Amino acid sequence: MKALDRKLLRDLTLMWSQAITIALVVASGIAGFVGTFSAYEALKNSRAVYYADARFADVFASLKRAPQNLDRQLQQVPGVAQVDTRVQQLVPIDLPDVTDPIIGQLIGLPTQTAQRLNTVELRRGRMVERHRSGVIETMVSEAFARERRLDLGSRLHALVNGKREELLVVGIALSPEYVFAGLAGSPDQKGFGVFWVDHDTLAAAYNMEGAFNHVSLRLAPGGSEAAVIDHLNRLLAPYGTSRAYGRDDQLSDRILSSEISQQRVLGTILPSIFLGVAAFLLHVVLSRQIATQREQIAALKALGYPDLQIAWHYLKLTLLIVLVGLLTGLALGAALGKWFAGLYADVFRFPVLDYQLSPGLALAATGVALAVGVLATINAIRATVSLAPAEAMRPPAPGIYHPMLIERLGVKHWFPAATRMVLRTMERRPFRTLLTVLGIALSMAIVVTGAFWRDATDEILSTQFGLVMRGDVAVALIEATPARVQHELMKLPHVTAAEGSRQVNVRLVNGHRSYHGAIQGRPAEPDLQRVVDLNHQVHRMPAHGLLLTDRLAQRLHLQVGDKVRVEVMEGHRPVIDLPLAGTVSEMMGMSAYMERRALNRLLGEGDVVSQVTVSVARGHEPELLRALKEQPRVLLAASKSVMRANIEEVTAKNVLTMSAILTIFAMVIAVGVVYNSARISLAERAWELASLRVLGFSRAEVSGLLLGELAIEIALAIPLGVVLGYGLSYTIVTLMVTDEFSFPLVILPSTYAFAGLCVVVAGLVSALIVRRRIDTLDLVGVLKTRE
Repeated sequence: MKALDRKLLRDLTLMWSQAITIALVVASGIAGFVGTFSAYEALKNSRAVYYADARFADVFASLKRAPQNLDRQLQQVPGVAQVDTRVQQLVPIDLPDVTDPIIGQLIGLPTQTAQRLNTVELRRGRMVERHRSGVIETMVSEAFARERRLDLGSRLHALVNGKREELLVVGIALSPEYVFAGLAGSPDQKGFGVFWVDHDTLAAAYNMEGAFNHVSLRLAPGGSEAAVIDHLNRLLAPYGTSRAYGRDDQLSDRILSSEISQQRVLGTILPSIFLGVAAFLLHVVLSRQIATQREQIAALKALGYPDLQIAWHYLKLTLLIVLVGLLTGLALGAALGKWFAGLYADVFRFPVLDYQLSPGLALAATGVALAVGVLATINAIRATVSLAPAEAMRPPAPGIYHPMLIERLGVKHWFPAATRMVLRTMERRPFRTLLTVLGIALSMAIVVTGAFWRDATDEILSTQFGLVMRGDVAVALIEATPARVQHELMKLPHVTAAEGSRQVNVRLVNGHRSYHGAIQGRPAEPDLQRVVDLNHQVHRMPAHGLLLTDRLAQRLHLQVGDKVRVEVMEGHRPVIDLPLAGTVSEMMGMSAYMERRALNRLLGEGDVVSQVTVSVARGHEPELLRALKEQPRVLLAASKSVMRANIEEVTAKNVLTMSAILTIFAMVIAVGVVYNSARISLAERAWELASLRVLGFSRAEVSGLLLGELAIEIALAIPLGVVLGYGLSYTIVTLMVTDEFSFPLVILPSTYAFAGLCVVVAGLVSALIVRRRIDTLDLVGVLKTRE
């Protein structure tokens, strides 16, 4: 073994604890990068494979009723390759011994012909057959079957066109249309299920023989989605369609695409921050470590070792540490990625969520880690090896001494001698002190960034279910109904208040910009279903004009006072120009609001409502839900408490799990930064501390000088860490904003306190280790290091 290699092993042995902490910091960054990015690739690739295999459609449209022979005209639309028509209907579902409201999507499935598009994949059991013996056979979506413990042979009931029908489960299935199976974007797998039944049976139940109310189209190569949608809207307008839409507006794909986009941000931004801190730590630690070996470098040069060989020696030291971190990070990242993919499999249902750590991703992680190691230390290595041997043999020149700031201010008598010695050391080397404070502050900022997701999740749930939805049950009606239905619902048992609203599908147009959505008509001063912005301010409904969410106004390039054209997509389809009366910053969705009676006047349909929110006496909600099941005009009764519990069980759990992992990584980085700062300070000041011990200072006094400096640096770093933590969190939240969702930037004092505590604990642990090393300092050996 060469002499330099033996020196390398000796150096690694002496600094083993520092090398391990630096390697763990690198491993945290690499594991975060590999874990989140491989989960992103798994989602993206599984989606592409499943959509292709299942012939997922490109364009969709729902309507009231159209004759089946319209199928031929749809086939002839330019740019269309395939057409699939069917009957589908939302119905209430009743499970034995379950009072929670459940909504089911019944979909007619051809039993005599092959499926054209959106192929349903049978997971267990068999396909449905024709209705017979008073029971409708059904295949159930896999997520709902799992959550409700349904199996082959299970029986349940559905209210089909006002008639209570018994459903027999004969199969468990998946569909590309319902990779994300939720109602209105809510991941409520217990409250929403998809039920495939025989097409002819469902058509007969709704008097839809020879007709359809939903169409899916697949584009031909080179076909224009916009042109097909425009043609489809004109063709289906007489049949009560609200609008045709592409995959971007298909609920399941929209939610899935949003999650993939956010996962890409998480896989890029957070690991970049971690690796940036790792690079900073490597630069600070190894540059100071190399600087302590000036005499050794001089001796090597005097013995004839060329600069390049010495530089390669120290670069190998860096690369070995980075290599350990890289291999650990790759293994941990692959395990994390597989685990993340498993979490996603609970929400997004694919036949196979194919997780693989791709060679390209592993190579990218390797390249990033090596680049971090080289760039972090190359300047320090170059500066040290460029010294002439005679100059390097000398100790560093003593600092230029001058009165300290506290001396110039005339307050030095306020501080004891030991404190003045600590402050003098820090002021003499301001750049080193600044780097140490910055490193500790960054470690605290990363802890804040990893932990604030809990605060944001709590804010979302408390705002949506505490401030926005103040009622207990949201009752969706089968169709728009005169507003007196509110008084009828008030007569039901234990109802204490009722508030009606109206929702109308529209297309909002400003010049060449447009958006398909809905106007929600609310009372002038809503009480049970309110509009609340990010600052918890409640907004009134404008008597004239629209209230839009700020993201929707920005998308349409609208400002308050501008006119927006409203094309109503139902009923007589009037076109109305309305002013933009105001905007509101909401967490979820792109919404348009208007006072309900004003909306009804514009539509000329009288005072009608399509949804009623009710409040219920405490403890009597199950009784009301049972009573609502008997109401023929009620499509769905959604319980706020049930919705919240289901969302917390799925989405919130996943968010909090990822937050916990990020917090652990951040704490590793915090320990690495603080511990290495203390160890390097000890290595740099060993001669001084040994001299003080010889002069009669006690172990406690000598330790106080070094650890006092660390304590002051931590105290300075904590407020800076608060600022940096907020800034990093703001950056991540800003980059994760989508049309559908905006994470609130909420960081509670407890989160800052937790991050500060992590840094303080890391400091205390480091102090104990360093104190032990000071107590066992070899005074003779240390003092021999200088002439």
